Amino acid sequence: MRTIIDIPPHILSEIDALAKKEKISRAEAVRRAMTEYLEKRPRSRPHAAFGIWKSRKIDPLAYEDALRGEWNR
Repeated sequence: MRTIIDIPPHILSEIDALAKKEKISRAEAVRRAMTEYLEKRPRSRPHAAFGIWKSRKIDPLAYEDALRGEWNR
C-alpha cells in the first residue's frame, strides 16, 4: 500500500544516509523503521478488563444503570 507522509528534512536526510549505507531504498528503510517501532511497543490487551468486577460486592449492571440514571437529571 502506498501512502503519503510528511517527514521533516533533518529526519529525511538521516533516512537517506542510512538507506545509502545499508544499500536499500528509502522506502525499505522506512518500512524497517516502522516494523521495528511496532515490534518494540507494547501490544494492546483488549481482554485486560474482563473480570475487574469479580471481587466487588455490587452487581456491575445495576451500578451501570444507576450511573446512567443520573444522566436524565
